[in-house]
Amino acid sequence: MKVKLYSGALKLVEKSGVGQAFFHQQQMLELAGVETAKTHKDSYDIVHFNTVFPDSFFGALLAHLRHKKVVYYAHSTMEDFRNSFKGSNLLAPIFRRWIKLCYQTGDVIITPTEYSKQLIKSYGISKPVYALSNGIDTDFFCPDAQRRAEFRKKYKLKDNDKAVISVGHYIERKGIIEYINLARKLPEYKFFWFGYTNLNIVPDNVKRAIENAPANLILPGYVSRDELRDAYCGCDLFDFMSFEETEGIVVLEALACAIPTIVRNIPVYDGWLKSGYNIYKADSDEDFMHLTMKILNNDTPCLTCAGRELARNRSLRTIGQRLVGIYQTI
Repeated sequence: MKVKLYSGALKLVEKSGVGQAFFHQQQMLELAGVETAKTHKDSYDIVHFNTVFPDSFFGALLAHLRHKKVVYYAHSTMEDFRNSFKGSNLLAPIFRRWIKLCYQTGDVIITPTEYSKQLIKSYGISKPVYALSNGIDTDFFCPDAQRRAEFRKKYKLKDNDKAVISVGHYIERKGIIEYINLARKLPEYKFFWFGYTNLNIVPDNVKRAIENAPANLILPGYVSRDELRDAYCGCDLFDFMSFEETEGIVVLEALACAIPTIVRNIPVYDGWLKSGYNIYKADSDEDFMHLTMKILNNDTPCLTCAGRELARNRSLRTIGQRLVGIYQTI
């Protein structure tokens, strides 16, 4: 069995979760000992798509004409397309029809969680749909005291400074406005948001919020994978206020680094993230504020060991074996 990971238009998504998933798949297949096509001229048995750009759609059709099997990874849904960029809500129904067309070209469809699986199936897609995590490199993302010290030195954090981190694009769905408001209400703590989106393509309310962010919120922009790992290790809490996800790779990264984590209580986390066991869930912005203060003041049980164990169960080696199993079904 030889697999081609389709990399067309990768440059457009390499800084997103979809881009990270592609690189994860490369590592998974290598760890699983699966041969991959290195060039366009190489032969292959299965072609694996991750994006919903037109080149992927036509690439899948061409693969069928060549009698190849097609795996389509459904990272995107109409629900997580909403509240992202200017005009996204207006375009969401059209986007739903388009991604359905793309996903239907797959002999099988993979999506990260049971929640996103049910969304995909609700679109009327007839192909088999599997729920499989994007996985996490637990050898790379792990607790490290030296990296913590280096991060805190870089940002001039004192020993008694408490720091909170979040990660994502500057889009409304990710909860950036709510995160900025949280930082404003808690000036005694340092807040970081890693990630970037051109402000010309985000709604005006997001742009205004970023331009008027409080002084205790630091916006380093998009950083390398190494720098992001240092940030997880160096901060004291990960607050992820996103309203919609298909999984949330950054949540797995934070848990792998053994950092206390709060997520919004939304359906995608049902069944695998358990509040009070491996994570904390907030039902409202007020809950985020109260839980943030309690965790930073050491007034809550430590859940980081259970969180790290959850991440280990989604290691690239483990998920890679499951991915190969799905390949073998076709």
